[in-house]
Amino acid sequence: MKIDQFNFAGHKAIVRVDFNVPLDENGNVTDDTRIRGALPTLKKVLADGGALIMMSHMGKPKGKVKPELSLSQIVKNVSAALGVEVKFAPDCAKADEAAAALKGGEALLLENLRFYPEEEGKPVGVEKGTPEYDEAKSAMKKSQKEFAKKLASYADVYVNDAFGTAHRKHASTAVIADSFDADHKMLGFLMEKEVTAINNVLKNAQHPFTAIIGGSKVSSKLGVIQNLLDKVDNLIIGGGMGYTFIKAQGGHIGESLHEDDLMPEALNIIKAAKEKGVNLSLSVATVAGDKFDNDANRQTVDIHNIPDGWEGMDASEASLANWKKIILSSKTILWNGPVGVFEFPNFAHGTGEIAKYVAEATQTNGAFSLVGGGDSVAAVNKFGLADKISYVSTGGGAMLEAIEGKVLPGVAAIEG
Repeated sequence: MKIDQFNFAGHKAIVRVDFNVPLDENGNVTDDTRIRGALPTLKKVLADGGALIMMSHMGKPKGKVKPELSLSQIVKNVSAALGVEVKFAPDCAKADEAAAALKGGEALLLENLRFYPEEEGKPVGVEKGTPEYDEAKSAMKKSQKEFAKKLASYADVYVNDAFGTAHRKHASTAVIADSFDADHKMLGFLMEKEVTAINNVLKNAQHPFTAIIGGSKVSSKLGVIQNLLDKVDNLIIGGGMGYTFIKAQGGHIGESLHEDDLMPEALNIIKAAKEKGVNLSLSVATVAGDKFDNDANRQTVDIHNIPDGWEGMDASEASLANWKKIILSSKTILWNGPVGVFEFPNFAHGTGEIAKYVAEATQTNGAFSLVGGGDSVAAVNKFGLADKISYVSTGGGAMLEAIEGKVLPGVAAIEG
């Protein structure tokens, strides 16, 4: 069922949202982006005259009640964003009365789902790889189903609008869907947008298609790179992971971050790119620092000849010039991960420039651009470019798994 075709009047809808928002030491929300992202779905339920039950996790309490991770702290923010007074159920598994009393146009927020280990479905306090763990895992699977059934019992419609957790087979993101028929379970507007954006890149890409993959480690993006080699025309690899490729080819990388055990894989990727006709573009020079610090001394050096005691920290102007040409000639662009140590202002220039190139390609040349992953998203936001990108993904991990070609349990539970 598509959410825009469903009338919630006379229904109670339980909606999985991602309200895992950052809080300061006093429990105040410091960034309400995720709350605002869920509003189209939540307001649709209320505008139709439906009763709204929201459920989310916050942080990693690992099955224990932790007051500092209580969703009670954000009730006022959700109420203000929705324009209705949101009621609160202090125990997500004991909310029968609160849910039953809910009338059309009213809203209820359940307490943090992860206060119960059944939400994630992982045994607590048992060592992995032991017979006890296997037993506990089997028992937990049963408990997880019961927990999901309890959550489902509060409503007659289920909506998943939490893309950030779509890659997890948790009680509230996947298991709960078994309790609803196909006409009474659906993706929320945010989830639909995410799935459409990923399909635009993976299944309906216009060419030339360029992927920009940055970040610190090859190991965390290996599956993504391998899957993209069959789809892209250009593959730009920047950031810390690039130094593994340079060292694998015999370059001297000084103290730069790298993974020796991934060097054979790096060479395989270079070979596969050549065989498939993919233009693999690595850095040609780097802005190096003499220590891992914002105030380090800096010099621009050839990527294959970084002096001892120095480490690559940002993309050089020469590398950026190469990448700009590639990005501006692209019709589809996927960007995940920074091309320098973005958290240090003195080494954030390269990542900021990439953000500008992607925005220019989108606005001037009509490219479709998808940006995801914490630092990439932070870069487009920092430079006020988010509205100049085709789609900015809210779920870094889920987006990466989808691009790797993996099935997302949260989507599959609804779409089959």
